[in-house]
Amino acid sequence: MPGMSLARLNPVTLITGAGSGIGAACARELARRSTGGLLLVDDDEDALTALADDLELKNLAPERVSTLAFDAGDEARWRQAGEFIEAQYGRLDWVVASSITENKSDLVDWKSADLNRAFLTLDFTMSLIRKNSQGGAVVVAMPAAVVKPENSGLFGNGKRSLLQLIRIAAKEGAANNIRVNAVAPGGAESPMWRNLPWLSDIARELGGDRAALDRLGTAPTPVARHAAAGEAVRLIVTLLSDESSASGATLVVDGGHTL
Repeated sequence: MPGMSLARLNPVTLITGAGSGIGAACARELARRSTGGLLLVDDDEDALTALADDLELKNLAPERVSTLAFDAGDEARWRQAGEFIEAQYGRLDWVVASSITENKSDLVDWKSADLNRAFLTLDFTMSLIRKNSQGGAVVVAMPAAVVKPENSGLFGNGKRSLLQLIRIAAKEGAANNIRVNAVAPGGAESPMWRNLPWLSDIARELGGDRAALDRLGTAPTPVARHAAAGEAVRLIVTLLSDESSASGATLVVDGGHTL
């Protein structure tokens, strides 16, 4: 990002959910900045390989890139990953946790799966950042629907637990100069948004994403401006930067749809 310096010597970055969407976009944006190394995590090994090849082809890749194919909700694999990172890289500076999925119809599954992914990612990566004398930063990407005030019941409680988890992690990380924030994107170019079943239904009915978003502009909660995926990525880079003092915040990038 022009004018934004992350001000680190040979930083190492880890991105979960790197195989697609915002995770992949963050990998492309942060690759050149991650001169100490880039770790890409996703349960889709083929997608990780394709991303790593693309970074190399476009001359974006740092000297060291590692692809780790596992689900961010797998505690045993996180232990293995932690040992690998410590042995091969010796440090961790920045983390983008992009494994939170779109709304699920099975509310119990959402609470147990996505909340667990976020918790394990924060737990294991923050333990590695603590060993870095400079500290570091973590940004969790989650669907903008997480902050909608009308959500209630088990699903709503699960979402609020995720927001509270960000604040707890930020408080616990402060002593070691670790900042933890969340970005909640929603927009036509965000897979988290496009994959919502209700929006897909409107798009099919009206003949495309743009028509669906135009429909939202006349809804009871109109959208001031449709957000693009790039806006969320730029905000994530800003929050990772040592120039940012923000911690414990959840910032929504959705043009006002969740108001």
